[in-house]
Amino acid sequence: MIRLFSTCAALAITASAASADYALTILHTNDFHARFEPISKYDSGCSAEDNAAGECFGGSARLVTAVEEARARNENTVLFDGGDQFQGTLFYTYYKGKLAAEMMNKLGYDGMTVGNHEFDDGPEVLAGFMDAVEFPVLMSNADVSMEPALADKLMKSTVIERNGEKLGLIGLTPQNTDELASPGDKVIFTDPVDAVQGEVDKLTAEGVNKIIVLSHSGYAVDQRVASETTGVDVIVGGHTNTLLGDMDGAEGPYPTVVNGTQILSAYAYGKFLGELNVVFDDEGNIISASGAPIIMDAAVTEDAPTVERIAEAAKPLEEIRSKVVAETAEAIDGDRSSCRAMECQMGTLIADAMLDRVKDQGIQIAIQNGGGVRASIDAGEVTMGEVLTVLPFQNTLSTFQVTGQTMIDALENGVSEIEEGGGRFPQIAGMSFVFDASAEPGSRVSDVMVGGEPIDPAATYGVVSNNYVRNGGDGYKMFRDAENAYDFGPDLADVTAEYIAANAPYTPYTDGRISAK
Repeated sequence: MIRLFSTCAALAITASAASADYALTILHTNDFHARFEPISKYDSGCSAEDNAAGECFGGSARLVTAVEEARARNENTVLFDGGDQFQGTLFYTYYKGKLAAEMMNKLGYDGMTVGNHEFDDGPEVLAGFMDAVEFPVLMSNADVSMEPALADKLMKSTVIERNGEKLGLIGLTPQNTDELASPGDKVIFTDPVDAVQGEVDKLTAEGVNKIIVLSHSGYAVDQRVASETTGVDVIVGGHTNTLLGDMDGAEGPYPTVVNGTQILSAYAYGKFLGELNVVFDDEGNIISASGAPIIMDAAVTEDAPTVERIAEAAKPLEEIRSKVVAETAEAIDGDRSSCRAMECQMGTLIADAMLDRVKDQGIQIAIQNGGGVRASIDAGEVTMGEVLTVLPFQNTLSTFQVTGQTMIDALENGVSEIEEGGGRFPQIAGMSFVFDASAEPGSRVSDVMVGGEPIDPAATYGVVSNNYVRNGGDGYKMFRDAENAYDFGPDLADVTAEYIAANAPYTPYTDGRISAK
């Protein structure tokens, strides 16, 4: 009898311990970039015919279905976003953050962090978006106290309750957002590690033992934050469009575990819905974590009311984007993995188009940031909508003059973050150069040629770029003090469309103007 009693007591204790475990399903997206409609395999627009044929991915209507299904099969779910809902299609150009807020409310998000593109139209547009959403928007690594639009609105962290437990949420954005977007000079960005640890300590002191960082800082920074902080359980990532998992193209495991922290990322553009099933013990320690990004392909049925709403929202855009402006003989590669690491077909096209437009103005060099190239274009007819998906930022052509040494410095900046897939990678025309990614940043560039001749550091050269780069975006601060700067040329998307049309059917190419050692 004693033996039986002991067994029963042990079972009771085990059952008690089990009941203290806390199971949570974390659903997540990142880098959606206004892809409310389905996208092609090139991450660009997808026609209704191709969608009906099952060849498209993503779109808000699929996400609605997928999130509903995930909630139905998991008792306790949260839905988070890793930033960059803004910018990328005509939907953002026309509606700014209003349609994003509407769709995120419909999906029932529980929190998001501020991505750098949330600042593209200044703090006021971000503030308007925050007024419209029904969930917290967070950013820990910035001082917004001097920015009136955000000072009493944008929190560093918060606590939400789900199924009887408190979850601490911390937001994180790129430390160089002042170079990547337009936050103004009243928002001061700070180191991510210090910011996160400060909020973790505050939340822990309040008795919160389950802490999730919503990070728009990139896969490498997320790993650094995980390794250099204590108390972070999960990082929901974004910014580098990183796919994690065991599928083709994945850059690491899902989750990636560093210092006990589970790091998540689900590519971009609504092509995947991340799903992590995690179990905590009663002290807040993770005892199991597993899951995968779920691809939003034709197997996921589109929610009919959402399809109708997006179609309604698209009506004002149709006349602009359905206009056929050119033709291309082959698909033009504008994938970020190409355009942020090497000469890419779309980068060559854009740089050629810029230089062609202003070559009669004494301009010899064109430079375009690879991060400004946002999609590929498939073969055949090219619509203005496709061009605007590639170049959505409404950047204008800028012409200016700099010395050869300044141009060399600019190229060094351009290849300084190649390991991280930095958007500053230079796509060029009118010149060529060689780089060595194994060398130290600042000493990677050699053999710079302009018009077939070695660049003269003391000479003055005419340059064309976009107004974002000319004004110091993506680290190109050396262009801010350029001579004879004029930032108000035609829209870069229009220039590119007209160049493709003038050379139709356009045949994409690269010619070795950028070489890697």
